[in-house]
Amino acid sequence: MDFFSLFVMDFIQQLQSPTLAFLIGGMIIAALGSELVIPESICTIIVFMLLTKIGLTGGIAIRNSNLTEMVLPMIFAVIVGIIVVFVARYTLANLPKVKVVDAIATGGLFGAVSGSTMAAGLTVLEEQKIPYEAWAGALYPFMDIPALVTAIVVANIYLNKKKQKEAAHDHESFSKQPVAAGDYSDQQDYPSSRQEYLSQQQPADNRVKIWPIIEESLRGPALSAMLLGLALGIFTQPETVYKSFYDPLFRGLLSILMLVMGMEAWSRVGELRKVAQWYVVYSVLAPFVHGLIAFGLGMVAHYATGFSWGGVVVLAVIASSSSDISGPPTLRAGIPSANPSAYIGASTAIGTPVAIGLCIPFFLGLAQALSGG
Repeated sequence: MDFFSLFVMDFIQQLQSPTLAFLIGGMIIAALGSELVIPESICTIIVFMLLTKIGLTGGIAIRNSNLTEMVLPMIFAVIVGIIVVFVARYTLANLPKVKVVDAIATGGLFGAVSGSTMAAGLTVLEEQKIPYEAWAGALYPFMDIPALVTAIVVANIYLNKKKQKEAAHDHESFSKQPVAAGDYSDQQDYPSSRQEYLSQQQPADNRVKIWPIIEESLRGPALSAMLLGLALGIFTQPETVYKSFYDPLFRGLLSILMLVMGMEAWSRVGELRKVAQWYVVYSVLAPFVHGLIAFGLGMVAHYATGFSWGGVVVLAVIASSSSDISGPPTLRAGIPSANPSAYIGASTAIGTPVAIGLCIPFFLGLAQALSGG
């Protein structure tokens, strides 16, 4: 009973944090029909500054820390990013009226990381004075890139197999059709050249190329900003500008971004009406499932290497998040046949508010209850 009461009290306390309050406030004013508009250019600058600050924090910490401590959490981040895609492939994809390709793309987006959700989680940890490794934010790309790569590879493998089955079925159906004497099919012409003949004999190369996917992810604005900050923190001495500019502005800028995300989440609710209602169920449950997988692996790292409970929470929070910046354009390019209304609507309208509003306090309360702190 003590464990449960402590968990509930911590959970309620986290819901009252300024970070989550601005998210809820944004959803409320959008529901009331407010005409408040924050220009997209301002949001872009805010996201850049937030992720650059997180990258700088991680880079400075990496420069001053033992790299061996990071190995196991990084490996677990990669594992979680891959697992999340397969969870969607073999759960969401098997539900009624859900297309397999859309389910895989949704898994990729939920396996990728939301920089804003991670920033919110780090802020709540700081507000509660819960220690965590400063380099924990650097786990972002180790979960984000494997998830997107896995989703695109799995989707293309599925589509290629589907095309081969359809081609085999069409060929079988055609071969069974009776052909009368002198009645030759004109469906396929004879090759007009040796080159055409050879191209017909050799199967098309349908292999998925991994590096272009990774390159596309690295070029995304979210990862670019964070990796830039990470590199500057490791190879330069940015402490003065960090302490005087990036750190003091962090919480204020994050509150504006949370307000915008709350408004956007409400505006995207309508997109879910275009797809199967199972996406709603998945979007509510998946952040908790993904976060619990990461939380469990984080506990293994905690007992094996001394990974802090705050670090375990960070790992769980980025696993429960879903990419809202770099993920959608990467998936649109890599899986063009997937329906953006399905995976973007599920992520932005429900997944992100659940991750920020419920998962952050849930995993923070769970860590405090288990640690007895």
